[in-house]
Amino acid sequence: MFEAVLSGATAPEIEGVTVERRAALSVTAADAYLLGYMSGALKHAFDTFYYPCLDSTRGRPFGYYIHGNQGTEGAQQSIETITTGLGWEQAAAPVVITGAPDKAVREQCWELGATVSAQLTV
Repeated sequence: MFEAVLSGATAPEIEGVTVERRAALSVTAADAYLLGYMSGALKHAFDTFYYPCLDSTRGRPFGYYIHGNQGTEGAQQSIETITTGLGWEQAAAPVVITGAPDKAVREQCWELGATVSAQLTV
């Protein structure tokens, strides 16, 4: 799923955007965000950078995707609550999947990546 999001974000039709992979704690160095599911690493990142970047990242676009085997509601609610508090602007509907990702899910992830990336050219 990550590779599909990255592929969409780097689509050749989107000009003027450079995509860089960064550690989650480098949030202030980014202009937009593509988030994975609310795992330990993402939760730790939010816990660490929430207050330090509260004002400096307000209004930036983001999108997210969640993969769960049984349920995704808690992760989705957590991400939405935190990003609302940060003042980030959701650029696209989330991709939410339970079970094994298939071609359709990878295509949705590609669209998510492309949509968030394209927001930076506006």
